[in-house]
Amino acid sequence: MTSNIRKAAILLASLPQEDAAQVMSRLHPKEVEAVSIEIARLEAVSGEEQAGVIREFAEANPGHAVNRVGGLDLAKELVEKALGSDAQDTLENVQQTIEALPFGFLKKVDPQNVLTFINDEHPQTIALILSHLPPSYGAEIIARLPAERRLQVIRRIATMGQTSPDVIKEVEEGLSQRMSTIMSQSFEGAGGPESVAEILNVTDRATERAILESLAQDDPELADEIRRLMFVFDDINHMGDKDIQTILKNVETQQWAMALKGASPELRERILGNMSKRAAQMLQEEMEYLGPVKLSEVEAVQQQIVDIVRRLEDSGQITTHPDDGDEELVE
Repeated sequence: MTSNIRKAAILLASLPQEDAAQVMSRLHPKEVEAVSIEIARLEAVSGEEQAGVIREFAEANPGHAVNRVGGLDLAKELVEKALGSDAQDTLENVQQTIEALPFGFLKKVDPQNVLTFINDEHPQTIALILSHLPPSYGAEIIARLPAERRLQVIRRIATMGQTSPDVIKEVEEGLSQRMSTIMSQSFEGAGGPESVAEILNVTDRATERAILESLAQDDPELADEIRRLMFVFDDINHMGDKDIQTILKNVETQQWAMALKGASPELRERILGNMSKRAAQMLQEEMEYLGPVKLSEVEAVQQQIVDIVRRLEDSGQITTHPDDGDEELVE
């Protein structure tokens, strides 16, 4: 039997946001919090259940759409509209409830101590744990693993899909008992190339290169996918003028004309500002000549330029890491 709080959540998630916010504004803050958490938890709602919950409302308001779904973003928007300046505490409670991660207790433990407990685990188990930790925390652990074991773990994170909640719970409880700490629970999927890219983005450059080079020998397609996720076209805007000028020498004007169609004004200004006045004028004329273009075509050319940037970085001609400029120089 559907609980009243779930019925309220389904009904509010089915209403236009303004209407739902008006209803929620009349509730007590604790009621707002309870129904918001339930909205955030809503995933697939059957048409039969939704129809049963909103039938009376739909009959009274035939013009309203009823095919909305829930989710954390919707819950946040409704809380903000309903409570206004008083929404902060409720928002934090809702987010903490929904986004509590498995292995959250590890955030209070030094990475070196965590490594002591998991170093002898199977690489798949280590990968599962690291996939549920913040990228910066996982990066510290990855950097301290032996090179061969590090690659095994990275490969498993990259190829990990959905994991059974029972498996996650079993690993989490076992580690929690051994470390005598309090665990937090969640049953969300994790892993994939995105997780590896996030970890490597905050890993030191030497570790990043070693991992990607080793991975490229074993699985070049996976290594290339991770590289693409680590650097996107708009990231060029964060590079130094000298590096941008090197990129300009390796990219055709026609490519820039297409790629900059979908670029931010800031990045467009950076590119034009690193060209001679004549070259910049020619590029602007080329862009005007192209006229409207398909987004897919723009993104394809942007990716070509990203691939060129990565090749230039691999050959040591440029760096996509601004912090590398502060590194100690050696003779």
